[in-house]
Amino acid sequence: MPFEFLAAAFVTLLVVVDPIGLVPSFLGITTGLPEHARRSVALRATLIAGGILAGSALIGNWLLNTLSITLPAFRIAGGLLLFMIASEMVLGVRTGRQSREAEEAIEERVRNIAAFPLGIPLMAGPGAITATVLLAGRSAGDPLRLALLLGVIAVVVAICLVVFLLSAPIARLLGNTGSNVLSRLLGVMLAALAVQYVIDGARAALAG
Repeated sequence: MPFEFLAAAFVTLLVVVDPIGLVPSFLGITTGLPEHARRSVALRATLIAGGILAGSALIGNWLLNTLSITLPAFRIAGGLLLFMIASEMVLGVRTGRQSREAEEAIEERVRNIAAFPLGIPLMAGPGAITATVLLAGRSAGDPLRLALLLGVIAVVVAICLVVFLLSAPIARLLGNTGSNVLSRLLGVMLAALAVQYVIDGARAALAG
């Protein structure tokens, strides 16, 4: 059903992208920038990430066919990758890695921090791209589902934009404890979704 696909796509991408979890990285990347520059970085980063994820949804299946990769194989590989990301979130590793990437970008004076590391790989990273391609595979041959997926991508990146614009108050509201608890809860949800992807891929492979 379209509603079930819509709900699954929204939860999957929201958990994988993890807008709240990106707040510390965004604050670290934009340290010292004036408020108007922070808004500009937030807007450009969300547009870049949205474009990458939309492109993954539109040409992901074509790319798999070109490389002769079956969708069940990609589901299993994608599920394993998503599970690794989920385990990092549950164990508290992901936030630390994101912070290190942000610090390295600042130290190296990356010209466009909206593109790297914020847009890629923090927002549109391997996990988000993998999840998008997997969801696009479920909508193959169904224009309605593909349109819903593109709409979900737009909503998720819009949520990221709002969170970035409100990053300072959100960080004060959650505090370190709140951020850690939320990240781990989202990680458990993502782990369950990742296992389901592996199960679906294995079933499809065995049926084929």
